[in-house]
Amino acid sequence: MRWPEYLGYVAALCTIGTYSMKTMIPLRIAGITANCFFIVYGYFGAVYPSLFLHLILLPLNATRLYQMTQLVEKVRAAAHSDLSLDWLKPFMTRRACAKDEVLFHKGDTASEMYYSLTGRYRLRESGVEIGHGEVVGELGLLAPDQHRTQTLECIEAGDVLSITYQQVQQLYFQNPKFGFYFLRLTTGRLFENLSRLEQEVAQLRAK
Repeated sequence: MRWPEYLGYVAALCTIGTYSMKTMIPLRIAGITANCFFIVYGYFGAVYPSLFLHLILLPLNATRLYQMTQLVEKVRAAAHSDLSLDWLKPFMTRRACAKDEVLFHKGDTASEMYYSLTGRYRLRESGVEIGHGEVVGELGLLAPDQHRTQTLECIEAGDVLSITYQQVQQLYFQNPKFGFYFLRLTTGRLFENLSRLEQEVAQLRAK
């Protein structure tokens, strides 16, 4: 058996290894290793179809590996980033709100969330006021029936930015930073609601 054939067997073992990988980055690394062995085997062993195939697969695997490592870095950075929403504003639509205007009622079908710019807003049922630079209406996206759980009213004229849930879903899957932002935003809101409920229960018990 000639020495290039040994390389061919090593390449075959590496290829078998790629099928046993459970995650993408090790799979791509094993695939690149197999490509390199097959290229050397194909060149020195005069197995030109194999050489041609792996000359194409090598840059493809390398590109996919680079993309995966970049995605991991973005996710890691997003997990430790602040909750600034400035980068999302170009995707949102500006809307003027008059005093006493109701942006949505409790029980309405939810289809968008809002970002307050100016003015004052209040969730009627809980009495919570929404300050400048705050997001409201995001929990409707996570509700099983996507219905509003409270009524949002404008108590002082101002402007808000709105974005539809369809756009939110697209950004969620396309941008890891926004995905982490949205998860932290919604869980923060749920913890706030839970804390408020615990305080109300404590007050009722005290009475």
